[in-house]
Amino acid sequence: MSNIRKQTIISSLLVYIGFIVGAVNTYLYSSKSGAFTSEQYGLTQFFISVGQNIFVISNLGLIPVVYKFYPYYKSHLEDRKIDIMTWALGASLIGFIITCIGGVIIKPMIVQGYMEKSYLVVQYYYLLFPFSLGMLLFFLFEAFCWSIHETVIANFLKETALRIITSVFILLYYFKFISFNTFIYLFSAIYLFIFIILIIYLKRINQLHLPFKQSKVTKRFKKLMFKMQAYIFGGTIINTLATTIDAIFIAHFLNLKSVAVFSLAQYVANLVQVPQRSIQTISLGYLSKAWKQKNFSEINRIYSRSCINLLLLSLFIFGNIWLNVKQGIYVLHIKPEFLEGLNVVLILGFARIVDAGTGVNGTIINTSSLWKFDFWSGVILLTIRLPFTWLLIKYYGIIGSAIGELASYTVYNAVRYEFLRRRFKMQPFNIKTLISIVLAITAYFTCFYSFKNLDGWAGIIARFFLFSGIMITGIVYLKLTPDAHQLINSWSKNRNEK
Repeated sequence: MSNIRKQTIISSLLVYIGFIVGAVNTYLYSSKSGAFTSEQYGLTQFFISVGQNIFVISNLGLIPVVYKFYPYYKSHLEDRKIDIMTWALGASLIGFIITCIGGVIIKPMIVQGYMEKSYLVVQYYYLLFPFSLGMLLFFLFEAFCWSIHETVIANFLKETALRIITSVFILLYYFKFISFNTFIYLFSAIYLFIFIILIIYLKRINQLHLPFKQSKVTKRFKKLMFKMQAYIFGGTIINTLATTIDAIFIAHFLNLKSVAVFSLAQYVANLVQVPQRSIQTISLGYLSKAWKQKNFSEINRIYSRSCINLLLLSLFIFGNIWLNVKQGIYVLHIKPEFLEGLNVVLILGFARIVDAGTGVNGTIINTSSLWKFDFWSGVILLTIRLPFTWLLIKYYGIIGSAIGELASYTVYNAVRYEFLRRRFKMQPFNIKTLISIVLAITAYFTCFYSFKNLDGWAGIIARFFLFSGIMITGIVYLKLTPDAHQLINSWSKNRNEK
């Protein structure tokens, strides 16, 4: 667990640096003095949501196949003879071409559905395809980086470098060096930039090999890989639709301004997920190896640790967010219209806590021999998510989308939890789970009533330090996670050695 913890800390640090840069970007998008209209900001978020769907359809479910089977290639072949990326890249590009053809065919439907309320979607529709191509290429090779344990560089590019490059484009437009038209063209190529950087890095460390000769491992496992790919393809489309459908429906029923309000609320709530994303990424290689070795005790240990650690981190982060988010909008001079998203932040925050608190359950299932279940649990998720989101947005606006997300992800994680409990006898929760929740609630109300009349930066800082102090003290004193004490001991040891 020490290697996972070390890489998690580094990756989380890089991700938070990226979030700081992203926060600046979001501020420039949404501030009263900003150069962007809410509709223009909403368009960038629409690109991200639709781009993910195009990328997932084009990829044909190959990314999980890469990290699932790469350990078998590594065990039997020299690096220069590992051909899994050659076939994954070729198939993905064919999938992208087919998807582009489909995108051209359905454009009249897009015009009809979005022209009246979200005209910018129609105007810049074709730029979705280079944006999605960059996503496709980057995420495919990111999966390869996960497999060879080069997670830090991949996380840096995705979470930090991507936002820094975006900042450059935003500032160019902000100071009127370029037009919005030029900005959106540059924005559509953003993933292509970081993909090129990743390829250069892999080449420099001598890990970029694309042999065309079919290896013995491919011959042996190709039928199983195709079978897995077919299930995962459907499951990945389902999961991606479930997580990105909000912006698509909101732009259709409401407008791009509402997409912007929802996206800012979603961005704030997503801060809770940073440690979860890092642990999921880093755990992939270790869980794949553990399944291969049938090391169930290690799998259960990673599962249990991930649940309590991610629960504590999500409660810590969201508690600080909800105590200060309203004041944050005021002191940062964000456009008043974004106050409409406060309740969305609350509901999405609960959804993120539920998702984080159930640990790396999806990663465990995906890397096991029973990965098909991920497809069927995804079907359950989409069955709940799509009609809920459609109806709730139609009748209740953006708050309806948040309610639909909380309900569907609660059921989704409950199903995956029960599957692991019944099939593998893995049950990661105990009394410390309940104590953690009680600790967070106590810390929240203590801070809220202590400083409820203190506004501005003074109130934000006071609430942050009191809540953080109570949480950290409680975690250590109550011994809620062994990783906390191991970190303290490691820090003390390093300090003494100096």
